[in-house]
Amino acid sequence: MPNWANIDTVLLDMDGTLLDLHFDNHFWLHVVPQAYAKKHQLSLEDANTHMLKKYEAVQGQLQWYCLDYWQQELQLPIMELKREIQHLISIREDAIVFLNALKAAGKELILLTNAHRDSLSLKVELTELDMYLDKLISTHDYGVSKEQQSLWQQVEADLKFDRTRTLFVDDSAAVLAAAKEFGIGHLLAVANPDSKQPTRILSGYENITDYRDILPI
Repeated sequence: MPNWANIDTVLLDMDGTLLDLHFDNHFWLHVVPQAYAKKHQLSLEDANTHMLKKYEAVQGQLQWYCLDYWQQELQLPIMELKREIQHLISIREDAIVFLNALKAAGKELILLTNAHRDSLSLKVELTELDMYLDKLISTHDYGVSKEQQSLWQQVEADLKFDRTRTLFVDDSAAVLAAAKEFGIGHLLAVANPDSKQPTRILSGYENITDYRDILPI
C-alpha cells in the first residue's frame, strides 16, 4: 500500500498501466507482421523473424515507440492498421476507480507515456482518458524515452514536481529502473498489463494487479 500522505504527484504510464496492453501486443506481434508479410511477399514465419530483429534493434529507444519511424522503416500505413483494430483499445476496469479516488484525495495526476502523439490521440479519442488527468505528456515532445535520464530531468524541470513525493506507475522493468535511478520516491509495478496474458511479477518493486486494493482512504 503506498503511503498516500507522502505523495503529492502521481505519474502514470498509459499502455499496460491505464489501458489494456492487449491492443498493443496484438498490433505489434500479429497485425504488423501479417501486413509486412503480405506487402513483401514473405511467409508469416519469415516476417515474424524479421520484425523481431527490427524490434530488438531499437528496443528502449524513442524509435521503438515512434510511428513515423515504423511507417518509414516498414513502408506500412501504421495508423490505418491501428484503426482497423481500434475496437481492442480499452481502459483497465480498475483504472477509472483508481483515478477518481486519487483526484478526490487531491493528488496531481499526470500521464507520462512513451506513446507517439498519434497513438495517444487515437486512444484518448476512444477512451476519453484525458478527462481523468491533469496533464498528458508524450516523451516524443522531449525527443527521448522514459528509459533515459535526460527525459526525467526535462520533465521535472518543466513540471516542478518533488521527486521524493511522487509516485510513478508503469509495467516496464526498464522504465521503472530509470525512474528509480532518477530518485522518484515511490514506484509501483503493474503485474498484469495484458488482460490476455498471465500475471508476471517485476522483481525489486511493489507489484499491483488491481488498483482497487490500494485506493487512498
